[in-house]
Amino acid sequence: MKLFWTLSRAKWPALGLLLAGLILSGCSSPSEEILFSDNPQPPSALTGTDAGTGTAPADTNPGDLTAARFHIGDNVTVDYSGTVTPIPENVQTITENGNITLPYIGTVRALGKTAGELQNEIHDLYVPKYYVRLTITVSSPQRVFYVGGEVKQPGRQLYIGETTVTKAIQAAGDFTDFANRKRVKLIRHNGEIITVNCIKALKDPSLDAPVYPGDQIQVPRRIF
Repeated sequence: MKLFWTLSRAKWPALGLLLAGLILSGCSSPSEEILFSDNPQPPSALTGTDAGTGTAPADTNPGDLTAARFHIGDNVTVDYSGTVTPIPENVQTITENGNITLPYIGTVRALGKTAGELQNEIHDLYVPKYYVRLTITVSSPQRVFYVGGEVKQPGRQLYIGETTVTKAIQAAGDFTDFANRKRVKLIRHNGEIITVNCIKALKDPSLDAPVYPGDQIQVPRRIF
């Protein structure tokens, strides 16, 4: 009996080690591979995207009104970094056909895209065809539109995303008591003039013309 007890005590440490090994092996999991991009998207651009592909899932709304998208006439600054030989920044104005033109890659569609979308597209056109490593940063000067005439707070308004004539007027403090709400003028940067009846536009959003950076809204005074 004494010999059996001695042998049993000798086995306990070995059994304890075996049990601990089984527990640890059951809890462990393979390490995940982390991929690094030469031109990582900003955090806001990755929100709601598939982590494996970097693309938006099927239920993502591409027309998100909270995203500031480029329009005709916008100035776009393309900054290059990460190369051995420095490349000067390139400032382009989006033409009437919605494009900008860059060295080597030529014409790039910019109209309707966010800064993040455009910089990723430009990066993929340059890398790896022309550069092994390159970081692209796309930015635009502060974008504004103007509201004048019979509004309570006339002047320059910051363009922070898609908006319309009635919303732009509300951002300028709304109409004064003397405003002619039926003959509001929207003047595009290219000189085009659109007359908006804001009374009807509030009832029918299809009549509420979109406002782009650089546009001017003029609210006339009504004639009694």
